[in-house]
Amino acid sequence: MTGAQALVESLKLANVEHMFGYAGATICPAVDALANAPEIGYTLVRTEQNAGHMASGYYRVTGKVGVCMVTSGPGATNLITGIATAYMDSIPMVAITGQVPSHLLGRDIFQEVDITGAVAPFSKHSYLVKDANDIPRVVAEAFHIASTGRPGPVLIDLPIDIQEQELKEFHYPEQVNLRSYKPSVRGNDLQIKRVVAAIEAAQRPVICAGGGVFLSHAEQELLELAERTHIPVVTTMMGLSLLPTEHPLNMGMLGAHGNVYANKAVAKSDLLIMIGCRVADRAILSPAELAKRTAIVHIDVDPAEIGKNMKAAIPVVGEVKAVISQLLKRLEKRSGGEWLEKLQHFRRQELTRPLPSREGYIFPGTLLRALGDKLRYNAAVCVDVGQNQIWACKHLKLGGGRFLTSGGLGTMGYSLPAAVGVKVAQPERQTVVICGDGSFQMSMNELAAVSAAGMDIKIVLFQNNILGLVHQIQSTPAYPAGPFGVSLDGSPDFSVIADAYGIQNRTLSDEAELDEALDEMLSSEGSYLLICRVHPDATTND
Repeated sequence: MTGAQALVESLKLANVEHMFGYAGATICPAVDALANAPEIGYTLVRTEQNAGHMASGYYRVTGKVGVCMVTSGPGATNLITGIATAYMDSIPMVAITGQVPSHLLGRDIFQEVDITGAVAPFSKHSYLVKDANDIPRVVAEAFHIASTGRPGPVLIDLPIDIQEQELKEFHYPEQVNLRSYKPSVRGNDLQIKRVVAAIEAAQRPVICAGGGVFLSHAEQELLELAERTHIPVVTTMMGLSLLPTEHPLNMGMLGAHGNVYANKAVAKSDLLIMIGCRVADRAILSPAELAKRTAIVHIDVDPAEIGKNMKAAIPVVGEVKAVISQLLKRLEKRSGGEWLEKLQHFRRQELTRPLPSREGYIFPGTLLRALGDKLRYNAAVCVDVGQNQIWACKHLKLGGGRFLTSGGLGTMGYSLPAAVGVKVAQPERQTVVICGDGSFQMSMNELAAVSAAGMDIKIVLFQNNILGLVHQIQSTPAYPAGPFGVSLDGSPDFSVIADAYGIQNRTLSDEAELDEALDEMLSSEGSYLLICRVHPDATTND
């Protein structure tokens, strides 16, 4: 058995069912071995970065570690953004890269880069394999590290001669036991008692739930906690869709781009229970000020996150699912009272406020409200970065399903490849992409992967012919020169692009046709591109 064959056999034993990649000379032995393993599906991406995004989308709807594989040199460096995107959103991923022959490492030969060194700041761990006999152990460890504790990407760099080396013996470990890696699972019992006491004493408690709830598969536990205690819930961007939009306890997304009522809830609370979130700057602008007037409980599996951005009165280190389960064993039912009624009043005002309208254009918020009413319960909505992301966070109603976006790194071009990952994993799941014309042009080449597999992905494209969010920022007094370098002049006719890939499409510029256009898109067979004309001066503040 060669190293390449050992790699593929190890991936099978790690229960890998699908991979995303782009072949090249130094990864050819592994690709050749993969060709003889029909148990593992394979999607050819059109640029390596998107292999990481597809693996991310795949994980986020399956809970299975995403796997991608590319060649050395530019293949590996192109994947860096996909790895960094996964790292910032704590997505478990195993990235496999080819490498030049091990005896030539460090000589700057053709397509050599130090990829393990390059990804060190934004990967959970990395391996440069120097002996094919280590491959089964390395693969087992990589999956263990990627998926436990705070999840994240792990890189395996495989020189071509190691892929070709014959193994003495193949042994895939049944268990992984790393002495220096022992993530906490259960919360400290004393701290759990303190949290319970704080909840019982609070008059205006609020739960702030982040992406860590999804990562811990604790959606049901969070819902039970909120409903038993009648504590209103705000979410970070990565926590959107944890509760249905219209659930009476859901106050929406907080932060600089969040909803008014979510921010009011946090500002007026006397106890903020943060669960699986990192207190990033977009979520809480002045964490020090908030901590002065509000008692903070912070629950997270990563001890490095607790206290990093905001001091916690009661820190609890542990896996979110386990910690919430511990709390539920001790907490009694309580009513929301006047506090909850006030917040629900704010919430109803926000959800029903009138939205602007311009003749000849579509306001994204209006379309997103209508789209949300038409989506299936379990729809997966993959949202890109920029104004389209903020509009979707504010206005898209979800009754269930998943909201997928790049929240940490804010990577443009994420949505379409993430949707491919979703569709590979769950072909029958309704999958919708929301993007702008800037972000779409960063990954529209993946329409080839969509077309090749005959996928059914509905794409809503907001076309305003500018980089909208940067244009919006540059239009403020802080930038006296005004908007510069944000015009998307020279963009293609997106309907012609869609036609070229055999994808149905329609251009929409009249809100009177909105319902009909959405029905046509959602009921059509196969993929569909809905191009929506948006006024360049429309902002996320409208």
